[in-house]
Amino acid sequence: MILPVEKLVLHEHYDAQRTPSIVESIRESGVLRNPPIVVPLDDGSGRYVVLDGANRTTALQDLGIPHILAQVVDQDDPGLDLSSWNHVIWGVSPDDLLNWLMDIPDLALQPTDCERASRTLLDIHSLAVLCCLDRQAYDLRTPRLMLLHHIEILNAIVGCYKDRACMDRTQLTDVKALQKLYPELSGLLILPPFRVDQVLHVVRQGRFMPPGSTRFTISPRALHVNYPLDELASRKSLHEKNAALQSWLQERLSEKRVRYYAEATYLFDE
Repeated sequence: MILPVEKLVLHEHYDAQRTPSIVESIRESGVLRNPPIVVPLDDGSGRYVVLDGANRTTALQDLGIPHILAQVVDQDDPGLDLSSWNHVIWGVSPDDLLNWLMDIPDLALQPTDCERASRTLLDIHSLAVLCCLDRQAYDLRTPRLMLLHHIEILNAIVGCYKDRACMDRTQLTDVKALQKLYPELSGLLILPPFRVDQVLHVVRQGRFMPPGSTRFTISPRALHVNYPLDELASRKSLHEKNAALQSWLQERLSEKRVRYYAEATYLFDE
């Protein structure tokens, strides 16, 4: 569906440093390759929450293009899945990282075991688990129970290192394996699982999830659509653009240019 870019809202803080390169890539290609995934925000505002594709969305905003092609899904779609990323932190001393965390108000560091991280995060006071190189781990806790307060503290946790250290997202939890890939590893932050309704609640309250914390996937996923930017940037009405989109899709279907892969797929042209 083609939607007004102004009606799309992000659900987490994003890396603005990536936007210029994406703007240039989209401008040079002249197409929107992969549509963002969005879900309607049920607050009567007509807005949509961007679950995946924040940088593509902001790139079109920067290009001054008023409309965007998006894959719209329902929040209870059985094909929609939400998991959490973990953060590999490196380039600073572990002591500095711990000191930054200890300076955060309402946050306590309680010794724990990294192998028990998943069980530790089931505790309603637990925000995240920091695993260090010496097998030491810390349960990052707060005494308060409100979701928005938890998100505020999680943002402070990520904010204390995201601009002072190097960070990558991963779904690995093995610190020894990560140390082979990151010789200057400072620690691994294991984030808790979130629910889709929690993310949408955060957005409705005008807040953001921590950067790099959520991993949304949808099956089936529309990829390599390569929709022309000229169509999105044209002076046509939204109704006219969606009608043109339907004709464009029908043409590709009739030419057998749309394929569905039920199995997991590797792509070699990204």
